[in-house]
Amino acid sequence: MRYHHLSTIYLTAGVAALASLAAVYAVDAAPPAPPWFEWTTVVNNNDLMPTDDPRCLQTPTPRRCLFNSYNQPSVNVNGLVVIRARSRGGGGGGGAGGGSEPGGGENQPIHGIYTRDMGVAGSPIVRILDRTVEVPQPNNAHYPPFNPSLTTFIETPSFPRIDMMSDTIATRGNHQPVWVYEVGTDLETGEPIETRAGTTGIYTNPFGPLITGVSKLGAVPGFEFFAVPGVETDPPTMFDVFPGAPAVTGEATIVFKGNYTVDGAGKTGVFYRELFDQDINDKPGGGDNPVVLIANNTDTFIPGTEEVFGSTSPPSAANGSVIFAGFDNEEAPTKGGIYLAPLAETPVLTPLDSIGQRVPGESVKATFNNLGEGGAFDGRYVGFWGAWGTETRTVRLYCPTEGNRDRIAYCNQALVCQDTGETIGDPDSTCDETGCWQEKEVPVHQGIFVRDTAPRGGTRTVAKTGARFDEFLFWNYSGKTPCTGGGHAEEGAGDDGEPARWRFSAFVAVSGHYTAFKAVARDVVGVYLGRRPGQDVWTALDTRTDGQFVDPEAPAGSLVTEVGLEREGLRGDWLAVSAKMAVEGGTEEDGMAGVYITTVPLR
Repeated sequence: MRYHHLSTIYLTAGVAALASLAAVYAVDAAPPAPPWFEWTTVVNNNDLMPTDDPRCLQTPTPRRCLFNSYNQPSVNVNGLVVIRARSRGGGGGGGAGGGSEPGGGENQPIHGIYTRDMGVAGSPIVRILDRTVEVPQPNNAHYPPFNPSLTTFIETPSFPRIDMMSDTIATRGNHQPVWVYEVGTDLETGEPIETRAGTTGIYTNPFGPLITGVSKLGAVPGFEFFAVPGVETDPPTMFDVFPGAPAVTGEATIVFKGNYTVDGAGKTGVFYRELFDQDINDKPGGGDNPVVLIANNTDTFIPGTEEVFGSTSPPSAANGSVIFAGFDNEEAPTKGGIYLAPLAETPVLTPLDSIGQRVPGESVKATFNNLGEGGAFDGRYVGFWGAWGTETRTVRLYCPTEGNRDRIAYCNQALVCQDTGETIGDPDSTCDETGCWQEKEVPVHQGIFVRDTAPRGGTRTVAKTGARFDEFLFWNYSGKTPCTGGGHAEEGAGDDGEPARWRFSAFVAVSGHYTAFKAVARDVVGVYLGRRPGQDVWTALDTRTDGQFVDPEAPAGSLVTEVGLEREGLRGDWLAVSAKMAVEGGTEEDGMAGVYITTVPLR
């Protein structure tokens, strides 16, 4: 199973040709990468994974202990790169990552969060966590009960992020329940009744060791500081899940989206928590500061309206502030936009760009009718995707062939529920002799924009569809299926707790006057770099790039076939991406993949 966004599926009449490497030579889209981009390998498929997994202590080291697939990386201004990656292996539901089977069972891959300091020559790859690592305190649970090891991680369901100005990282983590506590006494036996809680959280390392930033333990006595703020219940209301990727800023402040339930109704919002160096249960911890609300869909009005938010996006944070997208209706917004807020109690939201706002460089009648949720932020500049106009085109999205087995089966209308034996499927899928697919409408007019939040700043266009670029949206089938089948023990089975469906994303990163983004240009997919909105846009790498230009260890004659960028892939003068190289007609084993970094040319 590949779990990085590089495998995001996008099939349209014009983009399907990407399946053929030969096709990329038949077009003349954006200019190829200029020679001043010099790529350095952060990690690739020839690197050993740092781990305590006993399978990797054998001599010679098994190939399953080599890196194999990667999420898009994040990087700070000093060149410290953080990635989510995994080894070969997998298949079949296995252990849960705790107890007597370090690594989660014989068939499970090794995977986790890793860093490498590219600002220091020869620096090692450092493991932050994997399935052999115990979840930080609070943690008193053992699997099985008499195993000396405490609960260990199962998976990290989103890409990790890093503080722009420090080495602090933030990542989500899933695991078996971490806390065992008494909830009463059995009236017949007089024995205490125990329960277990805490299956997910956000983890960070501002003081060196990995600690818990926020956890699904807010309803547990003694851990009320993890509870959802502003909800008056007894016991306090806990978070259910933390969708998307949490941000971190100011060395020790995590900023995140949290979903929770009140009176049976699902709620969501954007929150932060400031940590301090204080032990929990005599182990490194983050103190007992409470979670602070930034905005939610219960009490927070969309600025300039009398309507509360219907949805909020995972935030980005830097320089003591946070940006996020919020709308009245996530699927078809009529109100809302992108907002800036200070990290403070009861923060005032400042609108940046909104639904109905004029699109820069277009006619006075052209206004934004959709704005992307994955905004990038460097403390001053905000990079985002936006669309306008009524013209659309149809894209056909075929069900994925790699990933969680339950989702694949559900998309293909072939999920056999474990409990009932019933076969169910996504009602939006259509199946014929070509496979199962769904069709979606996407806007013809769309672009990448940058907002300057400084006084008298404004919004400018970096790139838009038209003469050079065809598309900035990439699709991924994700979410939780209505029932479990045979793959429910696999990584990614639960995702964010939201229903399985096709979702689109645009990928953009900002740093000062530079903006990086991912786009399709005449059947070529690439990462592009613009210097100041309105100026030339360069190709950093694309699916015409020679594989050995990016990675000398790539096979001779290979081309880049996949590229990945996330919102913190550009920091200072560092640009970090994930990429995959292959030779036409070759197998996966013949190819190469990894995470790569370059410095932005000062031109």
